[in-house]
Amino acid sequence: MNETETGPVLFVDDESAIRMAATQTLELAGYTVHAHERAEPALEAVSLEFPGVVVCDIKMPQMDGLTFLREALTIDRDLPVILITGHGDIAMAVGAMRDGAYDFVEKPYSPESLTEVVRRALDKRRLTLENRHLRQALAAHSAPGPRLIGQTRVIHRLRGLIHQIADTDADVLIHGETGTGKELVARSLHEQSPRREGNFVAVNCGAVPQELIESELFGHEAGAFTGARSRRIGKLEHASGGTLFLDEIESMPLAQQVQLLRVLQERTLTRLGSNQTISLNLRVVAATKVDLQEAAAMGNFREDLYYRLNVVALEIPPLRERREDIPLLFQHFALVAGHRYQREAPALTPHQRAALMRHQWPGNVRELRNVAERYVLLGEHYAFDLDRVLDNASDDEAASMGLREQVERFERELIEQALRAQHGNISRTTETLGLPRKTLYDKMQKYGLSRDQFTA
Repeated sequence: MNETETGPVLFVDDESAIRMAATQTLELAGYTVHAHERAEPALEAVSLEFPGVVVCDIKMPQMDGLTFLREALTIDRDLPVILITGHGDIAMAVGAMRDGAYDFVEKPYSPESLTEVVRRALDKRRLTLENRHLRQALAAHSAPGPRLIGQTRVIHRLRGLIHQIADTDADVLIHGETGTGKELVARSLHEQSPRREGNFVAVNCGAVPQELIESELFGHEAGAFTGARSRRIGKLEHASGGTLFLDEIESMPLAQQVQLLRVLQERTLTRLGSNQTISLNLRVVAATKVDLQEAAAMGNFREDLYYRLNVVALEIPPLRERREDIPLLFQHFALVAGHRYQREAPALTPHQRAALMRHQWPGNVRELRNVAERYVLLGEHYAFDLDRVLDNASDDEAASMGLREQVERFERELIEQALRAQHGNISRTTETLGLPRKTLYDKMQKYGLSRDQFTA
């Protein structure tokens, strides 16, 4: 355990013997200690990014512990400050806790009581800074319009591609598993394009009955068919000047695929029951969860339409391939849900965070959002069971995995167990697993593991 893993401890006491004894106790427990005779130098080390905690005696010359507490909390109101008090000062220490002190230890204190309160305080500090950094990362995505949240390389690349093609009229084909956010990508393209003032029209081709899809897309005149009592503007025409998003394009009947191909080529349409040709000015973004080229080879999708749609292809990775984004996404969804339901989510424990990172997420981002909403709504009841719920779900998924996936899952669990047993210490973990350090880091990156998950 080192300072980068746990954060340092600032220990302030004007008595030399107490400083030496406390320093020795905390260093034997694995902590890095910076001991000070006076409070002023310790206060200079405090900042919003200070990763550690403070243990400070109340009774000291010049700046006493209570003054230090007030000054430190002015810099960072979330900084854990542990006060050392004599027997006669307990009431004063209790009052200080109401004013923001984390805890107090009474002289004479045992080594175990000191290390335990420091351990809890450092754990709280780590969670505070983690949440603060997540909020800062979310704030970086606070521009108007849909946002693709994430810091992984694949998401950076996806955002770059969207930015590169957004101001063009090129048709786009988006591919991704269910729940990865295909409509969000389409909306992002629209919002960053010169068409942003026009309509964004979304059609789920799999949800429109086959007998209605032609009217839904192309519109109709009054009397065009039984029940057509008045003119209807179709989705294609309504999207003119903006963007048409065709989700689950693979579900579109072959007859309408032919008609759509003509629209894409000529940018015109004719309403059902009319002979008038209507010019269109629209961009078409289609999305699919299947391989359209393979579907075309099997005769389930028109090959010419596939090539017409596939001017630019965007691939959205599944959540299991961008695990480093899971905490950021979870925090975002929890904040949104908290605002909607007027509730505050309990802080994730390291074990719960590890469960989120370990889960395979077959429902991708949509599943993660649902978990975050339940976490906010049910509070501690769901928080207590979060790791068990996700672990059970992962067990159910194992039966459907191939050999490679099961081997990777087993390898990941072995690495996790070793990291947890060694409290995130990389050197001891490499010895336990018999792996070179670089190999361990590569595998941790592959499986979305961080030693910070195991240092508590």
